[in-house]
Amino acid sequence: QLQASGGGLVQAGGSLRLSCVASGRSLSGYHVGWFRQAPGKEREFVSGIRLSGSTMYSDSVKGRFTISRDNAKNTVWLQMNSLKPEDTAVYFCAADRSIIMSTMKAPKEYDYWGQGTQVTVSS
Repeated sequence: QLQASGGGLVQAGGSLRLSCVASGRSLSGYHVGWFRQAPGKEREFVSGIRLSGSTMYSDSVKGRFTISRDNAKNTVWLQMNSLKPEDTAVYFCAADRSIIMSTMKAPKEYDYWGQGTQVTVSS
């Protein structure tokens, strides 16, 4: 089971760090992605990190967000800087053992999901 946390209310230009922690399993064997979903919109890919440490980002967050992982702590983080009102959404982490790079942006390719954490950016 995955648990995402660290969301909150922040002013535009501010920062938040989201955490994704696994319970009952080790994240060290999983590729992990972060997704977000705003009201009335589809869930969209934000960032992903592979077992190798390779990372990928959506164009909308590239240069502002940083994904990282610490397998010893069983945690993946999403550092979000220079937040914008359009970043407001519920953020989810997801994990999968065998997802390939080319499909990491597709929510349906992930086997495990966290419950989501709300991020609200005020203007």
